[in-house]
Amino acid sequence: MDEFLSELTSKVLNGYSVSRDDALALTLTDIDGLSACADEIRSHFCGSSFSVCSIVNVKSGLCSEDCSFCSQSIFYDTAISIYPLLNDSLLENYTRGLIGKNLRRIGYVSSGRRLCGDEFESLTSCIEKLCEEYDYGACVSLGFLTESMCESLKACNVSCVHCNLETSEKYFKNICSTHEYGDKLKTIRNARQYALNVCSGGIFGLGESWEDRIELALTLRSLNITSIPINILNPIRGTPLADNDVISNDELCRIVALYRFINPESYIRLAGGRLLLEDNGRRAFQSGANAAIMGDMLTTSGVDLEEDLSMIRSLGYHVSFDVEV
Repeated sequence: MDEFLSELTSKVLNGYSVSRDDALALTLTDIDGLSACADEIRSHFCGSSFSVCSIVNVKSGLCSEDCSFCSQSIFYDTAISIYPLLNDSLLENYTRGLIGKNLRRIGYVSSGRRLCGDEFESLTSCIEKLCEEYDYGACVSLGFLTESMCESLKACNVSCVHCNLETSEKYFKNICSTHEYGDKLKTIRNARQYALNVCSGGIFGLGESWEDRIELALTLRSLNITSIPINILNPIRGTPLADNDVISNDELCRIVALYRFINPESYIRLAGGRLLLEDNGRRAFQSGANAAIMGDMLTTSGVDLEEDLSMIRSLGYHVSFDVEV
């Protein structure tokens, strides 16, 4: 292991905050050594706990935003299932099915800039009833949230809001023109105002640089984000990024390791695109990642649940089905 990597690891273990220059230097280190050091940092700060969650696509397609990676945008012709907000009966069936698999942290995800008044009220009313009936933790990813919406979410027992920043603020204009980075930051601030936890991360393989990846990690640190989803771009036919190359396993492991160095106490959560990896993320879970979204994603399939759990336990993790994020 090179001297720089060894010294930086020791400094992080003793409370040092990695700088932008430190992180850039890590992009040039040996991947095996970097992964091992990131895993050491993960073990020191987080132990063997592995956080599990799952998601339900409660409203699919016809999104007014033009995010270039997204199959649900109305701007692109993609072969996805399109449907309005699920009714209470379907929401309960999906929820009960996931709880039956011991997946007790469930995120309700909607397409679109935000739910309209009636839709939002219908969903929050249903979530409140479900939280009263079942022992689980409810999260939401509903686009941009106002202060009053966050207040309503808190009142109906939602504990966490998801709002991905996607990439650096500088690069964001290359992937979306219908809203701004500040809209996402405002949603995060509104959620925090009502004591809601925040889950926020990015998508990798958009064409962003290592500098962009590091800038996002530093922004997440400044926001004190404790659950950071790492998504691999799945190039969807019909979207502007359909011809992008999928990032390699080595590249993913370096991203995960960098995020662990910069955010040593956070859950680094493998999310969308994991099925594109030949090992379903095994190496990344040895490079600092200690959380995952399990089951199917929004419009793509996920990894088989029992296969996933077996692999994670074989790495020495204790899988946590607690309702906390």
